[in-house]
Amino acid sequence: MTDIRILLVDDEPDIREVVDVSLGLDPEFKMRACASGADALVTAAEWSPSIILLDVMMPLMDGPTTLANLRKNPRTAHIPVVFLTARTQTDEIEQYISLGAQGVLSKPFNPMTLAALGARLPARIGSPPCPLRQAK
Repeated sequence: MTDIRILLVDDEPDIREVVDVSLGLDPEFKMRACASGADALVTAAEWSPSIILLDVMMPLMDGPTTLANLRKNPRTAHIPVVFLTARTQTDEIEQYISLGAQGVLSKPFNPMTLAALGARLPARIGSPPCPLRQAK
């Protein structure tokens, strides 16, 4: 069994808790969470997650800025990033993908199906970027 290391970056404590509980149902997932982009830069470099779930809108350092900084560090440049956002119009998704995101997961998400979606994340690595869909 290969552990899937997921780093969640979201400034909302409720989102961090829901994702942690949802993904914690699968023993293959190893979760860490950060409340800010600055914390994510440090944690990603030290922990080397398999994938990062990154909130778009956060204070001080937003998701796109965090992603740009991750790409500048050789230790984190290769880590796939999926943006979490409530802003999922086609042009917005295209913008996030153009920034280098592997995908976009729309908020709010269904916590009961998040683990199933999480299991598909490693298969997305190396695939063309796209919105990730889940049953509501």
